Amino acid sequence: MRYYLNTGTDPAFNLAAEEYLLKNTNEDCFMLWRNHNTIVVGRNQNTLSEINHEFVHKHNIKVARRITGGGAVYHDLGNINFTFIKVGEHAKKIDFSSYTRPILEYLNQRSVPARLDGRNDLSVDGLKISGNAQHIHKNRVLHHGTLLFDVNLEMLATVLLADPEKYRDKAVQSIRSRVTNIRKYLVAHPTVEQFMDDLGQHMLNAHDALLSQFSDDDLKQINDLAQKRYRQWDWNFGDSPAYDFSRSIRTPGGTIDIRMKVKDGTIQGIRIFGDFFGIDPVSDMEKRLTGCRHAPHSIKKILNAVDLERYIKDVSVDHLVHCMF
Repeated sequence: MRYYLNTGTDPAFNLAAEEYLLKNTNEDCFMLWRNHNTIVVGRNQNTLSEINHEFVHKHNIKVARRITGGGAVYHDLGNINFTFIKVGEHAKKIDFSSYTRPILEYLNQRSVPARLDGRNDLSVDGLKISGNAQHIHKNRVLHHGTLLFDVNLEMLATVLLADPEKYRDKAVQSIRSRVTNIRKYLVAHPTVEQFMDDLGQHMLNAHDALLSQFSDDDLKQINDLAQKRYRQWDWNFGDSPAYDFSRSIRTPGGTIDIRMKVKDGTIQGIRIFGDFFGIDPVSDMEKRLTGCRHAPHSIKKILNAVDLERYIKDVSVDHLVHCMF
């Protein structure tokens, strides 16, 4: 097994590195990596319904979609991600226990009383410390998981606090769990970097792993994939299942109530209701917004091109965009 210690913290590169290894390696792999302030949503989820959009935008938190199923998770530099790539006919089934076993071995050796809890979580004292997911490609399986080592738990709770009343869809919703950090169970209280290095050394010694690096050609192909897929709005937001959206807010011009149908990240239909005043029929603006991406910058571009005051008096573009997320 090859062991890659990936020191980059760009989620687009890291998720691309996983996919690249999954589709190109001919031998088993293990990788440790971290992301800087990122929400990673599952393959089958509606991104906007999983995140606190205003908070995420205000704090410049990145959002990325992975190729595995499961729920949305928050990563910061206090979280460690581990990835296994297994090659061979034995890899053609979903099996969480065999991939979490080496992690549990290590944690138990460090006197952390972790256990496999349910189908795909690791927990300590009934509190979640790791969520896991898998994806099968031909005769290969990608298994990855989080290790909440010293995560900002308040931030984790806030960024994933979406308003369930805004979205109606058939997407897979995240199940919120009570969580805790691993670091408080460790006597020596190591840094995240020390813990990461020690886990990697454990894999090298106990599982016959070989320390490896990405070649220049590997890096080029990973970066190309990151740009093509993981940095694109179409993948991270637009590739969500169809959903209905509704929200009502008070503005200086009155109440605004917006109802939308969205498919492939694009507004298929929109109605704007409220007790506001205007000269021109608001249906004209609804027609302009139909076919637009359900993305703030796309909506602002359309609204900035019209005299909004003629449609909805005393309501700014920012007010209207605010009501649409």
